[in-house]
Amino acid sequence: MPARLSLRRRVALAYATLGLVLSLLFALAVTYLAEDYEYIVVTEILHGQAEDFAERLRADPQTALPQARRLHGYLRRADGSGSVPPELAALAPGMHELDAEGSHAGVFDTEAGRLYFVIDISAIEALERYLAGFMAAVVLLGTALSGWAGWILAGRTIAPVKRLADAVDALPARPLPTQLAELVGGDELGRLARAIDAYQARLVAADAAERAFFADASHELRTPIAVVQGAAEVLLDDPAADAGQRRRLVRLERGVGELTDLIAVLLGLARRSVYHAESVDAAQLLTDAAASWRAATGASDLLVTVDAHGLLCLPRAEALLVLRGLLRRLAPPPGIGRLSLRAADNEIELAFAAAGAAAATGPGSAGGDAGITPTLLGRFIAHLGWQVEQTSDADGRHCRIRLPSSVAETSRPTA
Repeated sequence: MPARLSLRRRVALAYATLGLVLSLLFALAVTYLAEDYEYIVVTEILHGQAEDFAERLRADPQTALPQARRLHGYLRRADGSGSVPPELAALAPGMHELDAEGSHAGVFDTEAGRLYFVIDISAIEALERYLAGFMAAVVLLGTALSGWAGWILAGRTIAPVKRLADAVDALPARPLPTQLAELVGGDELGRLARAIDAYQARLVAADAAERAFFADASHELRTPIAVVQGAAEVLLDDPAADAGQRRRLVRLERGVGELTDLIAVLLGLARRSVYHAESVDAAQLLTDAAASWRAATGASDLLVTVDAHGLLCLPRAEALLVLRGLLRRLAPPPGIGRLSLRAADNEIELAFAAAGAAAATGPGSAGGDAGITPTLLGRFIAHLGWQVEQTSDADGRHCRIRLPSSVAETSRPTA
């Protein structure tokens, strides 16, 4: 399908078309008037000559008819005498155009006989040709000027539309109240702007209701999870629990922790939370992430090394949430092996090399799709504006996190 012209181009084309039509009508009218004026002038001249020489011939039948360069007269008397060129003798009374060079003939019946007058108006014909060329220039110039005027006027007319479109384009994905009607006047475009403002207001109200719903849902969901987690912790502290029970309780506590993180991710995405970055000690952040994951897996044989210096600009709570989720995929239970965490140059690198029987199964087999970022967590990472690259090779599993160069608006939930 061919691309459509822009609105400004269509308006300019409409102006140019209108200018062409009006210029053509003007040219045709002028040409017609010139032709009609020529006919009137020639007719009046020849009629005047016929009347004048009819009077002279009545007074003196031997009056000589004009034989000038531009005007020739001939007489055919009633008795048939008189020398008349054959091409004129065959003409009936009235006005006749003899050729395209401007010769016209007038045939008149008078008391003295039939008078023939031939007039050469080639100068007028040359003027008409000049006028035709001038009219062609008028058509071309009129069309060009109309198109140019249409382009200028369309630009000024469409400017408020462009301002409104730019303002709508600049609206964030999150609903916000707008005052677009202030950008335009009170005409039809202003009505459109007011309709957009009203629509945005409805979206803001709907978003507020949705946020309230998710806030209530978050509270309702976290309460029973906290009860289950507390019960698991109490049972783990029971000295009477045997090793089998403790393993099951550790799995239960780990599952509850994962569920808590998933709910936090889900609610953060559903509420479209806006987070604000803060300066975080890189070494402390990685240490806390590794410690929380080791506590969740109960992996006492997991060797953890942290190599990080300086500060990272990111939302701390959400960063821990993401790191725990990635570590679950990178180093699934039982977590026997070596876990390395490094941070430098606005990047975080995680690497896990399994040991013992876990290493013998090959990278990626223990966790199934461990090399693939989970859909829910991946969406949350994209929401934060981070980029994650995960790979697996003979040395183990690796994950690289690239933080945005400027994280000014990526942190804490607003509600």
